[in-house]
Amino acid sequence: MNAIPNDASRTVTDSARSSKADAERWAAVQARDAHADGQFFYAVRTTGVFCRPSCASRLPRRENVEFFADADAARAAGYRECKRCRPGGLPRELDIVRRACAALDADPPSRLTLAQLGEAVHLSPFHLQRLFKRVLGVSPRQYQAARRGAVLRDALAQGADVTRASADAGFNSSSRLYESVAGELGMKPSAFRRKGAGLTIRFANAATPLGRVLIAATEKGICRIAFGDDGDALTASLCADFENARCVEDAAALAPFVAQIDAYLHGRRERFDLPLDVAPTAFQQRVWDALQHIPYGETRSYTQIAEALGAPRAVRAVASACASNPVALAIPCHRVVQKGGSLAGYRWGITRKAALLDAEARAGEVRPDAAQSARTSIAKPAAKSAANSPANSSDPADQKPRAKRAAATPETAV
Repeated sequence: MNAIPNDASRTVTDSARSSKADAERWAAVQARDAHADGQFFYAVRTTGVFCRPSCASRLPRRENVEFFADADAARAAGYRECKRCRPGGLPRELDIVRRACAALDADPPSRLTLAQLGEAVHLSPFHLQRLFKRVLGVSPRQYQAARRGAVLRDALAQGADVTRASADAGFNSSSRLYESVAGELGMKPSAFRRKGAGLTIRFANAATPLGRVLIAATEKGICRIAFGDDGDALTASLCADFENARCVEDAAALAPFVAQIDAYLHGRRERFDLPLDVAPTAFQQRVWDALQHIPYGETRSYTQIAEALGAPRAVRAVASACASNPVALAIPCHRVVQKGGSLAGYRWGITRKAALLDAEARAGEVRPDAAQSARTSIAKPAAKSAANSPANSSDPADQKPRAKRAAATPETAV
């Protein structure tokens, strides 16, 4: 029988763990590891100053160093901030990217070169390109294109004519306008301004184990797969979003696509072969591609998706991209959960998400009556550990005030 550890042995164990953690922290300081910034701070007794792990100042002697979990703890111990790495503000890398974004946001129609942007933030173009993409997940050029697209969309939505709106958004020729933004708007700018006027959208409504499903397609491919409890409401939503398009109910044309969804929900199919006509931004496209690579029966957290994209700080942006997915199942945003394993929101209802994950885990048919038990079993790991609860999670997608969480969770947006 194993002996029950006494208080002395527990103290020794805790001390050993603390020593190991401090050794890892000191190694990060010696390497000036920027990835450790924000995880801890180190203070130097001989100078009375505390710094980030990546601080470029001269390395102190190890015996003069102590570590703190946050800046407030270092201040409470009597240390002052280093004037070189400024540990009380944003990490230097985030501050550089913030200033670069501010320069681009100040005049979206302008076309700043990488050299001009680097000069504005006092960083070489090469390092700025790498830093910008690592923090935000997109290049400065893609960021500028998205900003110009936003200006164009706003102008067209307010009724401006295409020529004036394109000039105001910084498109100096009609050919560049149509080459650059058709993918982002999902249609030609003139059709976007007219809310789909001139387009024909065929749709079908069908019953499924998850309620009603609406599938809609343009001549290019599927533009919407949506679940709901009321087929008429799903149709009304489609027609409102494309109020000037010609929306035609055509069950025969959509039958092959409906059959794929039916096979998937009844456990006879694990992948879709659907041509899509969606309108992602550059970052949304990267997220949606990552979602389509999550194997059937598996899940990923928002944090894991962000890390896979090389943008570990873009967790909220990943959640927003999941929430904006217009084609349920085809882009499997239901396979993304919170860091602790519990379910986050879902555009088409969290009960449907639970039922889908339960079916994939069993590689079987969707059972709506099992949705509640699926929710409970999936969320159980988070309930067992306070470290995984929403209040303590390190996943930024979970860091919302308790009273506002239901309304503010990105994936609950329609």
